[in-house]
Amino acid sequence: MYLKEFEIRWSDIDANRHLANSAYLNFMSHTRMSFLMELGLDQASLAKEQIGPVVFYEHLYYFKEVFPGKPIKVSMEITGMSEDGKFFEFQHNFYTHKGENFAHCEMMGAWMDLKTRKLTALTNDFLFTFSGAEKAKVFRVLTKEDTRKFSKDPKDLEV
Repeated sequence: MYLKEFEIRWSDIDANRHLANSAYLNFMSHTRMSFLMELGLDQASLAKEQIGPVVFYEHLYYFKEVFPGKPIKVSMEITGMSEDGKFFEFQHNFYTHKGENFAHCEMMGAWMDLKTRKLTALTNDFLFTFSGAEKAKVFRVLTKEDTRKFSKDPKDLEV
């Protein structure tokens, strides 16, 4: 499990004076990018290959309020990846300075070719690196069908 510590800043607080929902997203994004950078998938290497990560969804579950004054930690685990590395799934947990879990998130994303603006598999080097990273106990191999939880056809959404 990858873990990153954060200070709750004034700009991370909302009108209720607790951690704002947008701050959760920013902390998770920063944690993911720090993890990728440590794997060697930094901005320079991503720019060289002309690929970037895209988020399909982030399902966030809040358990308890958190306030400024004490650091928090955000974890990240790889819970799924397609065989070609195109699709990935991560989970995040948020912890107080005492180690109490106050939020959980499940997210799914993919890699995008920045020239064609279409989803793409990872290069062999990136796939080797990403595949070698530690996986969560609940890790699963993803398929394209795993990314299609909801239909795009409006008549399928009728009540």
